Amino acid sequence: MISVAEARARIVAAMRPTAPEMVALAEAWGRVAAADHASRLTQPPADVSAMDGFCLRAADGALGATLAIVGSAPAGHPWAGMVGPGQAVRIFTGSVMPAGADAVLIVEDAVEARGMVEVREAVRAGRHIRRAGQDFTAGDVLVAAGTRIAARAVGLLAAGNHPWVRVHRRPRVALLATGDEIALPGEPIPPGGIISSNAHALAALVRAGGGEPVVLPVVADDEAALAAAVEGLSCDLLVTTGGASVGAHDLVQPALARRGLRTDFWKIAMRPGKPLIFGALGEVPMLGLPGNPVSALVCAVLFLLPALARMQGLEGQGPAESEAVLGAALVANDHRADHLRARLAPGPDGRKVATAFARQDSGMLRLLAEADALILRPPHAPAAAPGETVRVIELGALGI
Repeated sequence: MISVAEARARIVAAMRPTAPEMVALAEAWGRVAAADHASRLTQPPADVSAMDGFCLRAADGALGATLAIVGSAPAGHPWAGMVGPGQAVRIFTGSVMPAGADAVLIVEDAVEARGMVEVREAVRAGRHIRRAGQDFTAGDVLVAAGTRIAARAVGLLAAGNHPWVRVHRRPRVALLATGDEIALPGEPIPPGGIISSNAHALAALVRAGGGEPVVLPVVADDEAALAAAVEGLSCDLLVTTGGASVGAHDLVQPALARRGLRTDFWKIAMRPGKPLIFGALGEVPMLGLPGNPVSALVCAVLFLLPALARMQGLEGQGPAESEAVLGAALVANDHRADHLRARLAPGPDGRKVATAFARQDSGMLRLLAEADALILRPPHAPAAAPGETVRVIELGALGI
């Protein structure tokens, strides 16, 4: 068995970024930029007022001065004249500063009457003015290649005059659930059977990770049927669930070997999720997840999400970890890395308190749905008492 870190490194190293494509700006959220996107203009394009008020020459803006109002400059309608001695022009937030003016007297510090304005607070040259290029200038890189585009970045790209964005194509992930006993939700359940939750949970996780899931029909525990299910498959990554262990009906490896499966590794020193397969069918990477729903999803968090990230041009690092203190004692660990479902709560000192559920059976999906985090326990970790520091993966932060 290999370690979690080695398994993730080998999976990520085998992934290749998808080809770039152009999408409309409205579709860019959550995508990964495939090229640097430089501003196509300067923002602001000219010196503009940061406040409503009056623009004037700072030399004329002493306390008590009275100036003649000679014009108005609403946003989008610059005043074309020159502000001279003893003159002021009404100006509004975002309005272009007229020639000759170098200060803004805000409305709150002005008294207007009969075409004149009195200065009630002395002005300073440059105050309340946003200089041309203060935000960015033409040619500045606004969003670099390899950046996942957040809502803030969408706004920045819009401000930089980018109606189209070059991004990596969403990885197409085929999801194949196997087993005589399973049926998809709404289908007839075979005798002794269960509903398959894996395909739908993994499809949601793939979407959260930026991919495009393709849920294939459930395949029975039959080598020929399994081999046929992947014939002619068009995808960037094949993910199977079930049939990855050593039982008489665990047929994923022998069945896919008929189609040329090259296995990189099988089995990871972790719990839950030891019987994980990674290899390739021709040019298509293949990730064989365990059938137990908790095992499948924990493995997806640790390995599938980084693989998706790498296929979109990101580094493909493991999920972010943080620190918490234990809310209940933990027994010593064995030779496998443990991933314990846990609740998080704020502690009296402001630190997060992680309390593992008493039961950790890999078939109990409800506890994973209710969990806030996974407590990470390295191999051979000694028993831990309440209050000790542990590393956790916060599930909510992953968007799953």
